[in-house]
Amino acid sequence: MIERTPILNFFTHLILFIGFVVAVGPLAIVAIAASHNLADVNKVPMSLVPGSDFWANMQTAWTTANLGPKLLNSFIFAGGVAIGKVFISAITAFSLVYFRYPGRHFIFWLIFITLMLPLEVRIVPTYAVAANVLSPFQGLLDITGVIWLIQKLTGIEVSLNLGLLNSYPGLILPSIATATGTFLYRQFFLTIPDELTEAARMDGAGALRFFIDVLIPLSRTNMAALGTIMFLWAWNQYLWPLLVTTDPAYMTAVIELKSLIPNVGGLPEWHIAMAGTLIIMIPPLAIVVLMQRWVVRGVIATEK
Repeated sequence: MIERTPILNFFTHLILFIGFVVAVGPLAIVAIAASHNLADVNKVPMSLVPGSDFWANMQTAWTTANLGPKLLNSFIFAGGVAIGKVFISAITAFSLVYFRYPGRHFIFWLIFITLMLPLEVRIVPTYAVAANVLSPFQGLLDITGVIWLIQKLTGIEVSLNLGLLNSYPGLILPSIATATGTFLYRQFFLTIPDELTEAARMDGAGALRFFIDVLIPLSRTNMAALGTIMFLWAWNQYLWPLLVTTDPAYMTAVIELKSLIPNVGGLPEWHIAMAGTLIIMIPPLAIVVLMQRWVVRGVIATEK
Protein backbone atom coordinates (compact mmCIF):
# COMPACT_ATOMS: atom_id res chain seq x y z
CA MET A 1 0.00 0.00 0.00
CA ILE A 2 1.35 3.42 -0.95
CA GLU A 3 0.95 6.03 1.78
CA ARG A 4 -0.36 9.40 0.62
CA THR A 5 1.73 12.29 1.97
CA PRO A 6 0.40 15.53 0.46
CA ILE A 7 2.57 17.75 2.66
CA LEU A 8 5.74 15.89 1.71
CA ASN A 9 4.72 15.92 -1.94
CA PHE A 10 4.17 19.68 -1.76
CA PHE A 11 7.66 20.36 -0.40
CA THR A 12 9.18 17.92 -2.88
CA HIS A 13 7.58 19.71 -5.82
CA LEU A 14 8.53 23.07 -4.30
CA ILE A 15 12.20 22.04 -4.18
CA LEU A 16 12.00 20.77 -7.74
CA PHE A 17 10.43 24.04 -8.88
CA ILE A 18 13.13 26.10 -7.15
CA GLY A 19 15.79 23.96 -8.81
CA PHE A 20 14.09 24.43 -12.17
CA VAL A 21 14.02 28.22 -11.75
CA VAL A 22 17.68 28.31 -10.72
CA ALA A 23 18.66 26.18 -13.73
CA VAL A 24 16.49 27.81 -16.39
CA GLY A 25 16.45 31.38 -15.05
CA PRO A 26 19.84 32.50 -16.42
CA LEU A 27 19.07 30.97 -19.82
CA ALA A 28 15.73 32.81 -19.94
CA ILE A 29 17.42 36.11 -19.06
CA VAL A 30 19.97 35.58 -21.85
CA ALA A 31 17.18 34.89 -24.35
CA ILE A 32 15.18 37.94 -23.23
CA ALA A 33 18.24 40.21 -23.37
CA ALA A 34 18.97 38.93 -26.88
CA SER A 35 15.53 40.10 -28.00
CA HIS A 36 15.89 43.74 -26.90
CA ASN A 37 17.40 46.69 -28.70
CA LEU A 38 20.34 48.75 -27.45
CA ALA A 39 18.27 51.20 -25.40
CA ASP A 40 16.03 48.59 -23.73
CA VAL A 41 18.83 46.21 -22.79
CA ASN A 42 20.71 48.98 -20.94
CA LYS A 43 17.73 50.03 -18.84
CA VAL A 44 18.05 49.47 -15.11
CA PRO A 45 16.32 47.23 -14.37
CA MET A 46 16.03 45.53 -17.73
CA SER A 47 12.54 44.61 -18.80
CA LEU A 48 11.78 40.91 -18.53
CA VAL A 49 9.23 41.16 -21.35
CA PRO A 50 10.74 39.82 -24.62
CA GLY A 51 11.46 42.41 -27.28
CA SER A 52 11.05 42.30 -31.03
CA ASP A 53 14.68 42.38 -32.22
CA PHE A 54 15.60 38.76 -31.49
CA TRP A 55 16.33 37.56 -35.03
CA ALA A 56 18.05 40.82 -36.02
CA ASN A 57 20.37 40.51 -33.00
CA MET A 58 21.08 36.86 -33.76
CA GLN A 59 22.02 37.71 -37.34
CA THR A 60 24.24 40.59 -36.21
CA ALA A 61 26.04 38.37 -33.69
CA TRP A 62 26.48 35.63 -36.31
CA THR A 63 28.10 37.94 -38.85
CA THR A 64 30.08 40.09 -36.41
CA ALA A 65 31.80 37.13 -34.73
CA ASN A 66 31.91 35.01 -37.92
CA LEU A 67 30.37 32.17 -35.92
CA GLY A 68 29.91 29.76 -38.83
CA PRO A 69 33.59 28.64 -39.13
CA LYS A 70 34.11 29.07 -35.40
CA LEU A 71 31.27 26.69 -34.56
CA LEU A 72 32.75 24.17 -37.00
CA ASN A 73 36.09 24.47 -35.18
CA SER A 74 34.32 23.95 -31.87
CA PHE A 75 32.60 20.82 -33.19
CA ILE A 76 35.94 19.45 -34.46
CA PHE A 77 37.68 20.26 -31.18
CA ALA A 78 34.94 18.97 -28.87
CA GLY A 79 34.21 15.91 -31.02
CA GLY A 80 37.89 15.01 -31.29
CA VAL A 81 38.40 15.38 -27.55
CA ALA A 82 35.31 13.29 -26.78
CA ILE A 83 36.32 10.48 -29.15
CA GLY A 84 39.93 10.55 -27.95
CA LYS A 85 38.95 10.47 -24.29
CA VAL A 86 36.55 7.56 -24.83
CA PHE A 87 39.17 5.50 -26.69
CA ILE A 88 42.08 6.27 -24.35
CA SER A 89 39.95 5.65 -21.26
CA ALA A 90 38.61 2.35 -22.56
CA ILE A 91 41.98 0.94 -23.63
CA THR A 92 43.65 2.10 -20.39
CA ALA A 93 40.96 0.58 -18.17
CA PHE A 94 41.10 -2.63 -20.24
CA SER A 95 44.82 -2.90 -19.50
CA LEU A 96 44.36 -2.21 -15.79
CA VAL A 97 41.56 -4.75 -15.31
CA TYR A 98 42.36 -7.66 -17.64
CA PHE A 99 46.17 -7.79 -17.62
CA ARG A 100 48.26 -8.92 -14.68
CA TYR A 101 51.56 -7.07 -14.40
CA PRO A 102 53.51 -5.59 -11.49
CA GLY A 103 52.53 -2.11 -10.43
CA ARG A 104 49.19 -1.90 -12.22
CA HIS A 105 47.41 -0.75 -9.06
CA PHE A 106 50.11 1.85 -8.50
CA ILE A 107 49.68 3.03 -12.09
CA PHE A 108 45.92 3.32 -11.59
CA TRP A 109 46.38 5.48 -8.50
CA LEU A 110 48.89 7.64 -10.34
CA ILE A 111 46.26 8.18 -13.04
CA PHE A 112 43.60 8.84 -10.42
CA ILE A 113 45.77 11.42 -8.65
CA THR A 114 45.88 13.48 -11.84
CA LEU A 115 42.26 14.45 -11.06
CA MET A 116 43.86 16.98 -8.70
CA LEU A 117 45.92 18.44 -11.56
CA PRO A 118 43.57 20.15 -14.03
CA LEU A 119 44.80 21.59 -17.30
CA GLU A 120 45.17 25.06 -15.78
CA VAL A 121 47.78 23.75 -13.30
CA ARG A 122 49.95 22.08 -15.98
CA ILE A 123 49.31 24.69 -18.65
CA VAL A 124 52.96 25.83 -18.99
CA PRO A 125 54.58 22.41 -19.62
CA THR A 126 51.64 21.37 -21.79
CA TYR A 127 52.06 24.48 -23.94
CA ALA A 128 55.82 23.86 -24.17
CA VAL A 129 55.23 20.33 -25.42
CA ALA A 130 52.59 21.51 -27.90
CA ALA A 131 54.97 24.17 -29.20
CA ASN A 132 57.57 21.46 -29.90
CA VAL A 133 56.48 17.86 -29.44
CA LEU A 134 60.02 16.61 -29.99
CA SER A 135 61.62 18.83 -27.34
CA PRO A 136 61.88 15.97 -24.76
CA PHE A 137 63.75 13.85 -27.31
CA GLN A 138 65.95 16.83 -28.15
CA GLY A 139 66.81 17.20 -24.47
CA LEU A 140 67.54 13.48 -24.15
CA LEU A 141 69.91 13.60 -27.13
CA ASP A 142 71.60 16.67 -25.69
CA ILE A 143 72.15 15.01 -22.31
CA THR A 144 73.52 11.78 -23.79
CA GLY A 145 75.86 13.66 -26.14
CA VAL A 146 74.44 12.10 -29.29
CA ILE A 147 73.87 15.48 -30.96
CA TRP A 148 77.43 16.58 -30.12
CA LEU A 149 78.80 13.35 -31.57
CA ILE A 150 76.77 13.67 -34.78
CA GLN A 151 77.93 17.26 -35.20
CA LYS A 152 81.57 16.31 -34.70
CA LEU A 153 81.42 13.40 -37.13
CA THR A 154 79.24 14.88 -39.88
CA GLY A 155 79.16 18.61 -39.20
CA ILE A 156 75.36 18.47 -39.15
CA GLU A 157 73.54 20.11 -36.27
CA VAL A 158 70.50 18.07 -35.34
CA SER A 159 67.48 20.08 -34.23
CA LEU A 160 64.21 18.26 -33.66
CA ASN A 161 61.19 20.51 -34.04
CA LEU A 162 57.53 19.61 -34.51
CA GLY A 163 55.05 22.26 -33.43
CA LEU A 164 51.33 21.73 -32.97
CA LEU A 165 50.30 25.33 -32.38
CA ASN A 166 47.52 26.64 -34.63
CA SER A 167 46.39 23.16 -35.61
CA TYR A 168 43.59 20.76 -34.74
CA PRO A 169 46.00 18.16 -33.27
CA GLY A 170 47.39 20.88 -31.01
CA LEU A 171 43.89 21.64 -29.80
CA ILE A 172 42.80 18.04 -29.32
CA LEU A 173 45.75 15.83 -28.35
CA PRO A 174 46.79 17.51 -25.06
CA SER A 175 43.22 17.17 -23.78
CA ILE A 176 42.35 13.55 -24.55
CA ALA A 177 43.82 11.90 -21.44
CA THR A 178 41.30 11.69 -18.60
CA ALA A 179 41.42 10.04 -15.20
CA THR A 180 37.64 10.37 -14.90
CA GLY A 181 37.02 8.27 -17.99
CA THR A 182 39.59 5.66 -16.92
CA PHE A 183 37.91 5.33 -13.53
CA LEU A 184 34.47 5.12 -15.15
CA TYR A 185 35.51 2.30 -17.48
CA ARG A 186 37.50 0.47 -14.80
CA GLN A 187 34.50 0.35 -12.49
CA PHE A 188 32.32 -0.95 -15.32
CA PHE A 189 34.81 -3.60 -16.47
CA LEU A 190 35.06 -4.88 -12.89
CA THR A 191 31.32 -5.68 -12.94
CA ILE A 192 31.63 -7.98 -15.98
CA PRO A 193 31.50 -11.65 -14.86
CA ASP A 194 34.70 -13.68 -15.09
CA GLU A 195 32.70 -16.43 -16.79
CA LEU A 196 32.30 -14.21 -19.84
CA THR A 197 36.04 -13.74 -20.04
CA GLU A 198 36.63 -17.48 -19.70
CA ALA A 199 34.03 -18.26 -22.38
CA ALA A 200 35.67 -15.86 -24.79
CA ARG A 201 39.08 -17.39 -24.07
CA MET A 202 37.73 -20.91 -24.67
CA ASP A 203 36.33 -19.74 -28.02
CA GLY A 204 39.83 -18.69 -29.01
CA ALA A 205 39.31 -14.94 -28.71
CA GLY A 206 42.48 -12.97 -28.11
CA ALA A 207 42.75 -9.85 -26.01
CA LEU A 208 42.05 -7.44 -28.85
CA ARG A 209 39.12 -9.46 -30.18
CA PHE A 210 37.63 -9.73 -26.68
CA PHE A 211 37.97 -5.97 -26.28
CA ILE A 212 36.35 -5.13 -29.64
CA ASP A 213 33.69 -7.85 -29.89
CA VAL A 214 32.65 -8.15 -26.24
CA LEU A 215 33.62 -5.18 -24.09
CA ILE A 216 32.92 -2.39 -26.57
CA PRO A 217 29.32 -3.50 -27.32
CA LEU A 218 28.64 -3.96 -23.60
CA SER A 219 29.93 -0.49 -22.79
CA ARG A 220 27.97 1.49 -25.37
CA THR A 221 26.02 3.34 -22.67
CA ASN A 222 29.26 4.20 -20.88
CA MET A 223 30.73 5.44 -24.14
CA ALA A 224 27.70 7.62 -24.77
CA ALA A 225 27.73 9.03 -21.22
CA LEU A 226 31.46 9.73 -21.18
CA GLY A 227 31.46 11.09 -24.73
CA THR A 228 28.61 13.48 -23.93
CA ILE A 229 30.21 14.75 -20.74
CA MET A 230 33.59 15.25 -22.38
CA PHE A 231 32.06 16.92 -25.43
CA LEU A 232 30.43 19.49 -23.17
CA TRP A 233 33.66 19.93 -21.22
CA ALA A 234 35.68 20.54 -24.38
CA TRP A 235 33.05 22.81 -25.92
CA ASN A 236 33.25 25.16 -22.92
CA GLN A 237 37.05 25.25 -22.79
CA TYR A 238 38.48 28.76 -23.00
CA LEU A 239 42.06 28.89 -21.68
CA TRP A 240 43.69 26.15 -23.77
CA PRO A 241 42.19 27.15 -27.16
CA LEU A 242 43.07 30.76 -26.35
CA LEU A 243 46.75 29.87 -25.79
CA VAL A 244 47.27 27.37 -28.57
CA THR A 245 45.55 29.28 -31.39
CA THR A 246 46.68 32.65 -32.67
CA ASP A 247 45.43 32.02 -36.21
CA PRO A 248 41.75 33.01 -36.51
CA ALA A 249 41.17 30.01 -38.79
CA TYR A 250 41.51 27.66 -35.77
CA MET A 251 39.74 29.69 -33.09
CA THR A 252 36.68 28.19 -31.44
CA ALA A 253 33.30 29.82 -30.93
CA VAL A 254 33.84 30.36 -27.20
CA ILE A 255 37.07 32.25 -27.92
CA GLU A 256 35.44 34.33 -30.64
CA LEU A 257 32.75 35.41 -28.20
CA LYS A 258 35.20 38.06 -26.98
CA SER A 259 34.63 40.00 -30.21
CA LEU A 260 31.07 40.63 -29.00
CA ILE A 261 32.18 42.09 -25.67
CA PRO A 262 30.49 45.47 -25.15
CA ASN A 263 32.35 48.49 -26.50
CA VAL A 264 34.58 50.33 -24.04
CA GLY A 265 33.75 53.86 -25.12
CA GLY A 266 30.01 53.73 -25.77
CA LEU A 267 26.86 52.02 -24.60
CA PRO A 268 27.41 48.31 -23.96
CA GLU A 269 25.90 46.20 -26.74
CA TRP A 270 24.70 43.51 -24.36
CA HIS A 271 21.90 42.46 -26.68
CA ILE A 272 24.42 41.38 -29.36
CA ALA A 273 26.66 39.68 -26.79
CA MET A 274 23.70 37.77 -25.35
CA ALA A 275 22.58 36.74 -28.84
CA GLY A 276 26.04 35.34 -29.57
CA THR A 277 26.05 33.57 -26.21
CA LEU A 278 22.70 32.00 -27.00
CA ILE A 279 23.94 30.77 -30.39
CA ILE A 280 26.98 29.16 -28.78
CA MET A 281 24.81 27.57 -26.07
CA ILE A 282 22.42 25.89 -28.50
CA PRO A 283 24.68 22.98 -29.70
CA PRO A 284 25.61 21.69 -26.19
CA LEU A 285 22.00 22.07 -25.05
CA ALA A 286 20.86 20.02 -28.05
CA ILE A 287 23.47 17.36 -27.26
CA VAL A 288 22.27 17.15 -23.65
CA VAL A 289 18.63 16.84 -24.70
CA LEU A 290 19.39 14.13 -27.26
CA MET A 291 21.80 12.15 -25.07
CA GLN A 292 20.32 12.55 -21.60
CA ARG A 293 18.80 9.04 -21.59
CA TRP A 294 22.14 7.48 -22.53
CA VAL A 295 23.95 9.54 -19.91
CA VAL A 296 21.59 8.36 -17.17
CA ARG A 297 21.91 4.74 -18.30
CA GLY A 298 25.68 4.99 -18.38
CA VAL A 299 25.88 6.43 -14.87
CA ILE A 300 23.46 3.85 -13.46
CA ALA A 301 25.30 0.97 -15.16
CA THR A 302 28.59 2.24 -13.75
CA GLU A 303 27.23 2.46 -10.21
CA LYS A 304 25.96 -1.09 -10.39
